[in-house]
Amino acid sequence: MRKALPVLVVLAAILGIWWLAVAPMNIRIALDGAERSGAAVVPEGARERQEVSVWALMARNPDLVPLSYAQERPRLPTPGQVATEFWDTTGAMALDGRAMSRRSLLFHAWITLQSTFWGFLLGTSLGIAGAIGIVYSRTLNLSLMPWAIISQTIPIVALAPMIIVLASQLGIEERGVPKAIISAYLCFFPVLVGMVSGLRSPAAAQLDLLRTYSATPSQGFWKLRLPASVPYLFASLKVGIAAALVGTIVGELPTGAIRGLGARILIGDQFGTPLAIWAALFMAAILAGVLVTFLDLAQRVTLRRMGLAEAAR
Repeated sequence: MRKALPVLVVLAAILGIWWLAVAPMNIRIALDGAERSGAAVVPEGARERQEVSVWALMARNPDLVPLSYAQERPRLPTPGQVATEFWDTTGAMALDGRAMSRRSLLFHAWITLQSTFWGFLLGTSLGIAGAIGIVYSRTLNLSLMPWAIISQTIPIVALAPMIIVLASQLGIEERGVPKAIISAYLCFFPVLVGMVSGLRSPAAAQLDLLRTYSATPSQGFWKLRLPASVPYLFASLKVGIAAALVGTIVGELPTGAIRGLGARILIGDQFGTPLAIWAALFMAAILAGVLVTFLDLAQRVTLRRMGLAEAAR
């Protein structure tokens, strides 16, 4: 309960701020609809209201403010509206036996999760291999690391279409491949940096002790550097899995895909259905939380088996 209480307090604060922001975000839409229905609105005319701040509009029309919380296509939906839409496209459909329907967010989350997994696996493998090379090779340390840092300055929204076009030119028809590559691109850097820090974490005295026992470089890696890097690895994996999920969703946007959480966000934007967008965003957040929690549990188990009980807490 002590661990859950701070999380619940922050969650309650976020929901409170969100609920309070609904009225100023939707008041103009609500007043336009009320005026078309024959209600008295101050000032009259949508054009005149554009010159008045939302706070003044709310103060002049207090009886119409509740309409801001009941819009079918709001600029900012209420938490209750998002929760209802989320349930209708997940739990309700699962109970009806339609969990894998094309309208179900569970189906789209599964599509996104597959590309995220392969991208995470590829990015993690490249990151670990690159970190080992950087630690053991001065040449790679001076060449690979600067380029890895520079690569992160390229906006992913600009890089994603280039990867998709290149994959098409190479005859790669499977749309999951470009998404996995984009996912791996975002995952690669945090794993690389974390593993470099972890492999370099042993103290000089520990390295000198291995040299005293005439340990080979491979023995030093397996017996000292790799075990010391495990806490750093799991910390970077948690960042990497979230970045991989973001990369997959971004990769779904320019492909014209009709499956996946990114596709749901894009379709919701094109058809003007904000609730569908918010429900997909919530599903992405929940999916990220589940993946990070799974890695946290794996970290605790691994560190306890290694005898690092304090680090596992």
